[in-house]
Amino acid sequence: MKGLEIWKERAKKLRMESTTLYLVYKDPRTPWSAKLFIAFIVGYAFSPIDLIPDFIPVIGYLDDLVLLPLGVILAMKMIPPQVLAECREKAKTIMSQKERTNWVAASVIIGIWILFAWLGILFFIKFTQK
Repeated sequence: MKGLEIWKERAKKLRMESTTLYLVYKDPRTPWSAKLFIAFIVGYAFSPIDLIPDFIPVIGYLDDLVLLPLGVILAMKMIPPQVLAECREKAKTIMSQKERTNWVAASVIIGIWILFAWLGILFFIKFTQK
């Protein structure tokens, strides 16, 4: 169980650092070079194109597990300390508020999936009866 707790803590920290980077990017005191680098890191994270394709066993995920954290660390070093500290505090506040609303968002998503499943079943029944 200790390993699971470590991963949960890392995921929570990653979520907070992502929120911090978003806030830093929006802050007018952040240098344009840091904003450009943050945009590059976020773009690479969400891009379907990787340096090493994900279908290659083990090595495929290596770029995501190594390059992205290194990029985030480098981006954090490019940000003025005062801006980073203020944005981390804002991120903590946002994360504490979001934890209450996660159940609402989850309920909406589950409701949408149930609706699609129901429509799929109706569609299947309609076409199998002909």
